Amino acid sequence: MSLAMTHLVPLAKEVDENKVTPGVLGFIVFAAMAVAVWGLMKSMSKHMGKVDFKEPADPEDASAATAGEAHDRVR
Repeated sequence: MSLAMTHLVPLAKEVDENKVTPGVLGFIVFAAMAVAVWGLMKSMSKHMGKVDFKEPADPEDASAATAGEAHDRVR
């Protein structure tokens, strides 16, 4: 393992640290992630359009409200 590291260290020193860029692979990964996020947002928007936010009246809440009104009238 140490022999392999001694051969790889000089290769790392030859690269100019000021000129290292992400390159084409970095762009491809970034573009793929952007397309994936766009697709997920489009899918989420479609699914949120199907959601009905109006809740039906709960019979228990309605009976509790009328009981509360009746209790207030007694006082």
